[in-house]
Amino acid sequence: MSKFWTLLTHLHALAGPVVMLLYPLYASVVAIESTSKVDDEQWLAYWILYSFLTLMEMVLEPILQWIPIWYEVKLAFVAWLVLPQFRGAAFIYGKFVREKLIKKYGSSYFQDKSQSPNGKPKNKLVDFITLKKGEH
Repeated sequence: MSKFWTLLTHLHALAGPVVMLLYPLYASVVAIESTSKVDDEQWLAYWILYSFLTLMEMVLEPILQWIPIWYEVKLAFVAWLVLPQFRGAAFIYGKFVREKLIKKYGSSYFQDKSQSPNGKPKNKLVDFITLKKGEH
């Protein structure tokens, strides 16, 4: 019986990195190489949400260390975000994050299809974040 528990402990320790990082990294590369925009949205949304979750976990660490099942809850949540059957990351982004951004900035802010000098569609938010020094 002790070998069984040892095996479960090792599987449990591997599940987090595989579900939270290895599979999403692989799926993100596949999404970049595919022509479909749907998988791109799913994986961009995943990385946004995973980054936010990691930041919140860092801030709330003193509280979370007192919750004994936090890791299991996080693992289940991230599995829901990752699994293609659920597309949880795209759902949360579309339902909550995007809604908040549209409320704050308006839908036209994210849908400006005018062309930038390099021929790519302009996006005001991305342009604002990536402004070069001296540009206003």
